[in-house]
Amino acid sequence: MQSRLLGGDTWPVFMVPLAGDHRLYVVYRAFKEDEGIDYLLHHPDWDAAERLAQDDGHFMGPGPSWAELTAAADNRLPGGSTTDPHARLLLLLPAFGDDALPDDAVERLTAALHARTHIPAPERLAAALLKDRGPCGPTHWTTAEAGYPINDADHSFRNPANSFVWPTARLARAAMALTP
Repeated sequence: MQSRLLGGDTWPVFMVPLAGDHRLYVVYRAFKEDEGIDYLLHHPDWDAAERLAQDDGHFMGPGPSWAELTAAADNRLPGGSTTDPHARLLLLLPAFGDDALPDDAVERLTAALHARTHIPAPERLAAALLKDRGPCGPTHWTTAEAGYPINDADHSFRNPANSFVWPTARLARAAMALTP
């Protein structure tokens, strides 16, 4: 499946609509020998999309917290590649990172895996996927003084300690787009 998604001249793009006409794009980047998945946040009024996360040889992220991930999956907004919350959760899961999961997180992911895959033991896979809280490992989210979410991940655009952190205005607009 990976070779079909990341091979060839066509780049598969999936879109999840968010509140306020924001969009979250998942782009399967098919550069030869530099394949990866980009998670891009966009609004029609912005000059360019924000790279929220990237999943490739040099992971950047996390993109969403658990609350942001489930809000995007559950928003039922029309348009996009699918309105199915299970499919949206699985599509966005690789970009997620959060060390504060609710008690029902494994159950929630198990339901999505059961609905959209043919894995014989979806609950075991769900527990394993959530054990380390995503590819970036445990990530602690807090709220900045200005009111937008920030985290402590080493490779996050939303970590104020990183030299490549987004400026305050970009952090605020990303928070507006992802607000649960």
